[in-house]
Amino acid sequence: MKAIWRVLVDAANRFVEDDDFAIASHITLSALTSLFPFLIFVAALAGFVGSANLADEASRLVFDAWPAAVARPIAEEVRNVLTAPRGGLLTVGAALSLYFSTSAIEAVRSGLNLAYGFKETRPWWLRRLQSAAFMIVGSIALLALAFLVVLGPLIWAKLVALAPGLAPFKASVTLARLAVATLLLAVAMFVAHLWLPAGKVRLAEAAPGATATLIASVAFSEAFGAYLNDFASRYVSTYAGLASVMIALMFLYSLATLFLAGGALNAAIIRARRAAS
Repeated sequence: MKAIWRVLVDAANRFVEDDDFAIASHITLSALTSLFPFLIFVAALAGFVGSANLADEASRLVFDAWPAAVARPIAEEVRNVLTAPRGGLLTVGAALSLYFSTSAIEAVRSGLNLAYGFKETRPWWLRRLQSAAFMIVGSIALLALAFLVVLGPLIWAKLVALAPGLAPFKASVTLARLAVATLLLAVAMFVAHLWLPAGKVRLAEAAPGATATLIASVAFSEAFGAYLNDFASRYVSTYAGLASVMIALMFLYSLATLFLAGGALNAAIIRARRAAS
């Protein structure tokens, strides 16, 4: 217990020393400004493969992990953006959308380098290319999952027709959407810790912080959603028309803080292991 307490104190001290609250603000703003360019690129990619409706389903998967009160206003604007007519994939607009969507990844990279104590030596263009590659792979994976979600009800209908006894399990199938959203979050969490920092981080070293962040993020999302159901009117009375924006900023800022805390925890564990060896 003493060793665990020392690790936690070390992580908390380093979190404060690195001014991670300010870094979390940077990640929050970058994430919010990168969200629309990313989904615009996803829409362009979906249109390129001939199924523009997949973009709308992909955006639903992204927002399924968010509390309804946070996601609803942003999702409506995203839907308006995705339904606007636009050109094909290989256009200047799509390329710019891809570039601007990498800002969030770069902000996360900076936070992780600071947490792990790594000094970035790679040129900026190489980092941006890596971030763009992550966004492209992420977009394709998101569309693939969206396709499975769209195809899921059709497959379920066929199964129920063949085996009517499966009908009572429809609610369980509906919960699969939340499971998919959680899976997306988990994969993104581990990819960030393993491949974004300037130094090498092994899976065993990334697992404690990434797992703790994932659990804390899901718990916080549920608690924050429950809080908003009862006290959302306070935000409206305080921020008026900006209430939805402030709610989204507070939600993303809290998640960014939890993410950086996970990085600080991993770094503290690594230092403790090195000191003990």
